[in-house]
Amino acid sequence: MMRRGSSLPPPPPSGAERHDLETLKALLPYLWRYRWRVGFALACLLSAKFANVGVPLVFKKLIDDLSLTGEQALMMVPASLLVAYGVLRFSTSLFTELREAVFARVTQEAVRRISLEVFRHLHSLSLRFHLERQTGGLTRDIERGTRSIGSLISYTLYSIAPTLVEIALVVGILLKKYEPSFALITIATLTLYITFTITVTNWRTALRREANELDSAANARAIDSLINYETVKYFNNEDFEAQRYDKHLRTWIAAQIRNQYSLSALNLGQALIIACGVTAMMWRAVQGVQGGSMTIGDIVLVNAFLIQLYIPLNFLGVMYREIRQALTDIERMFGLLKTNREVEDAPGASELPKGSLGVRFENVDFSYEPNRQILHGVNISVPAGKTVAIVGHSGSGKSTLARLLYRFYDVTGGRLVVGNTDVRELRQHSLRSAIGIVPQDTVLFNDTIRYNIEYGRPGASTEEVENAARAAQLHDFIARLPDGYETRVGERGLKLSGGEKQRVAIARALLKNPPILIFDEASSALDSKTEKAIQAQLEAAAKGRTAIVIAHRLSTVMNADEILVLDNGRVVERGQHTTLLAANGQYASMWALQQQEAAKDETAA
Repeated sequence: MMRRGSSLPPPPPSGAERHDLETLKALLPYLWRYRWRVGFALACLLSAKFANVGVPLVFKKLIDDLSLTGEQALMMVPASLLVAYGVLRFSTSLFTELREAVFARVTQEAVRRISLEVFRHLHSLSLRFHLERQTGGLTRDIERGTRSIGSLISYTLYSIAPTLVEIALVVGILLKKYEPSFALITIATLTLYITFTITVTNWRTALRREANELDSAANARAIDSLINYETVKYFNNEDFEAQRYDKHLRTWIAAQIRNQYSLSALNLGQALIIACGVTAMMWRAVQGVQGGSMTIGDIVLVNAFLIQLYIPLNFLGVMYREIRQALTDIERMFGLLKTNREVEDAPGASELPKGSLGVRFENVDFSYEPNRQILHGVNISVPAGKTVAIVGHSGSGKSTLARLLYRFYDVTGGRLVVGNTDVRELRQHSLRSAIGIVPQDTVLFNDTIRYNIEYGRPGASTEEVENAARAAQLHDFIARLPDGYETRVGERGLKLSGGEKQRVAIARALLKNPPILIFDEASSALDSKTEKAIQAQLEAAAKGRTAIVIAHRLSTVMNADEILVLDNGRVVERGQHTTLLAANGQYASMWALQQQEAAKDETAA
C-alpha cells in the first residue's frame, strides 16, 4: 500500500538539530572498504609529522655545535647534521605525497559510490516526489554534498589530523626539554583559539546556511525559467523573469555580505590570539637565553616550533568552518537517501511470467490527495492479447490508469492485477519491463535520435532501431536530415516538432517489444494524414499483445475489442464501437461532435 512519508528532502538542520556523528557514521562504511589504504595513509601521516618535528631539533643541534665546538669538529659535525636535516626535510614531503597518493582512490571511490547510490535512490522514489521537487535546488544539493565528501576527507586527514599530531609532539618536547611555562603558554593559546573559533563559527553557521539556501533558490529559479524558455517567449516575460531572478540574487548577496562581515571578525580575533601567544613564548625564550638556562639553539628551536604551529593554526578556523559546512552539505545529501520510497517492492516480491499477460482493474479507487479522489470503483478487464480503449473528457482519470499500471502510485482501494498477480506482489523492475508506453507528453533526452529510439532497448542493433523507426513512419524523415540518426534533438527534444517527438516515442515503445502496450494519446500530436498512416502500424504492433489505448480521438479506437467511457473517474459505458453508437449515450455524443469538427476542418481545407 501507499507509504505516507515526506516526498521532499528534509530542510537543512539547525544548529541544535545537527547530527554530525550520525553523518560521520553513515560515511564511514564507504571508507572502511579501503581500510588498508586508510591505515597506510595514517602511518604516512605520523611518519611525516615525526620527520617535520625532527627538523627543528636537528637545526637546534646544528646551531649549538657551531657555537661550541672547535675548528676540526666544526668541519665534521655540521656535515652529518646537514645530511640528517636534508633527509628529514625530504622525508616530510615524501610521506606527505605517499599519503595523498594512497588515499586518493579512497576519496574518489567514496564520492563515486555515494553519488551512484543517491542517483539510484532518486530514480526509485515515487512520481509524486519528482513532481514536487525543484530540479535546480536538488542538483545543487547533490553537487555540494559530493564535493563536500572530498573536502571533509581532505581537511580532516590532510590538515586537522596532522595538526593535532604535531601539536601533541611539540607540547611533549616542550614539557620534556624546557620549563612547564612554554607548554602551558602553547596549550592556553590553542585552547583559547579553538574555543573562540568554535563559538564564532557556530554563530556563523546559520549565516552560511542561509546563504546556501538562497543560492539554491536562485539557481532553481534560473533553471526553471530556462527549462520553460518557450513559455517565457510566448508571453514576452523576459524582463519579468529577470526581475524575479534578480530579487533572489539580491537577497543572496545580502546574506553573503553578512557572512563576510562575520568572517572578518573571526579572522581578526584569531590573529589577535595567535599574536599574543607568539609574543608570550618569545618573551619567555628571550628570558631563558638571558638567564643562561637556554642556548641560541633553544630559541631557534622554540621559534621554529612556533612557526610550524602557526601556519596550520592560521587555517584552523577555515578548516573548521569548511568541515562544519561539509558535514551540513553531506547531511543534506544523505537526507535524500532517507526520503521514503512511496512505492516499494514487498518482501519476497515475484517476477512476472513470460508470455502474454492480462490486466485487470478490480474495483479500483485512487486519489493523489485524500480530499481529491480521482478513480471510483473502476473495473476494467483487458484479456491477454486483446485491445481495450479508454476514452473520455480531459480530467476523467484516463492517464491515471497508466500511472497505476506502471506502479508509479499504489491504488488506495481495490487491486490491480497483471498476469493473475497483484502488482504490489511483483518486483517493479519485472512489471515495468513487461510494459511499453507511448506517453501523451513525450520528453526526449538531449542526445541523438538513435539514442532516444534505442533507449527502448539499449544494445539493440542498428537494423532493429531503423525497423522501429520505419514502423513509426519516422525513417524517411530521419533520412532527410543531414546527420540522419545522429541528429541531436536538443533539451527535452525541443528541436523536433510535437509530431516528430511522438513518433520517436512510438518507435521507442515498439523497439522495447513488450507483452503489454499502452498508447496514451499516442497520436494526439500527429496531423490527420500522418495519423492515418501510422494507425495501421499501431494496430499491427498491438496485435498479439495486451494493449490499452487511451485516446481522445475516437476515430483511432474504432477497431478496439472493447471501448470504455470514463467520466469523473467512473466507467459509465462499455462495449464495441457500433454498440456504443447504437446506445446513443455519452460515447455517441462525443462521436457526433468529433465528426462535426472533422467535417468543418475538411470544408475549411
